[in-house]
Amino acid sequence: MALSRLLLLCMVASEVWDVETRPIDFVCNRDTRRAMNIVAEMETALSVCDVSVILSTPVQLPCIKVHKAAWENKSHQEKRGDIVASLKLLLEGVKVVRALSQPACTSSLLQRLERSINNYLHILTQLELSEPVESPASSCVPQSTQNLSTVLWTYNRLISGKLEGFMDNLADRCTPQ
Repeated sequence: MALSRLLLLCMVASEVWDVETRPIDFVCNRDTRRAMNIVAEMETALSVCDVSVILSTPVQLPCIKVHKAAWENKSHQEKRGDIVASLKLLLEGVKVVRALSQPACTSSLLQRLERSINNYLHILTQLELSEPVESPASSCVPQSTQNLSTVLWTYNRLISGKLEGFMDNLADRCTPQ
């Protein structure tokens, strides 16, 4: 019993950010952002799972394509709003699937994915910009899939594409060290 509590404490501690960390630290530290992207670890864990990658219900996928000129013309608030809306859409789908009966390995991966999405949402909503998060007007029609590998691939593209591009746009807020 004591050992299981210790393992649980270690697992929780490894998922918690340093309490001194601020969202701007996330913006200014590319290595931190790369370390936070756990998709590759999750894909490896999925390949080890002895279960189907097909989920019991479809997950709606956010739009990840970026029209470069249109993206560059958006304000920081619009970009953040777009990314937050995409993460929330994915999060809701993951929550629905996770609530249904899944094999233990799949359920564990979905739980990790849910925590990871929530971490990004927390950082983005706490990021100090001059205006609050704007809800975007989307012209894209979201697709859906029951394939967990496709969900992870889409999530990775969202993080390494739109989110990373947004962080690059905010780099001027970082103080030289």
